[in-house]
Amino acid sequence: MDDYEKYATGLLIVFGALIIGGLMTVNLVVYDKPGFLFALGAAVVAWFSAFAVLFDRPRIYGLLLAIAIGLVGASIGAYVT
Repeated sequence: MDDYEKYATGLLIVFGALIIGGLMTVNLVVYDKPGFLFALGAAVVAWFSAFAVLFDRPRIYGLLLAIAIGLVGASIGAYVT
């Protein structure tokens, strides 16, 4: 069980804080509210995916990861346009 906890903690730090946090910052700087909200949604979904790993639910983890990737894409799309 210890390996799952380390992996879940890594997900919280790397995915939530660094990647999506940077995307949220960029959207805040350029005053892009939809892009920020998409990035915030991706951060929340990525945070919940750590619990799916912790409770050993790989299908739920895959679904949440796909949703987070979609929200990141939507945030980037809102920033670009």
